[in-house]
Amino acid sequence: MDLGVKVNNLLVIENVGNLVCPSSFDLGEAHKVVVLSVTEGDDKPLKYPDMFHAADLMLINKTDLLPYVDFDVERCIQYARQVNPGIQIIKLSATKGENFSSWTGWLEEQVKRE
Repeated sequence: MDLGVKVNNLLVIENVGNLVCPSSFDLGEAHKVVVLSVTEGDDKPLKYPDMFHAADLMLINKTDLLPYVDFDVERCIQYARQVNPGIQIIKLSATKGENFSSWTGWLEEQVKRE
């Protein structure tokens, strides 16, 4: 029965751990998002290329810590685009809420498209 109500569904499956395994499994997802903390190092797109190649979006998180860690944002973006030229990138700090609206806006846009 069509009640004229549009229902949008969002299911997020989080893999906590390494950046290797999640790229290997097809869970029927519409999008893969890789969350890279600045504390992990800017070389991760080259070290774990499968995950970055499979991802539609890379979140560079913990940007509030950039003054305290050895992380080159532009180099990281260059490495990610070397592996996946079409990857979208959002820089944010979940703790501080900086640029978090870009992340939630991206999610909203993807749900609308589905």
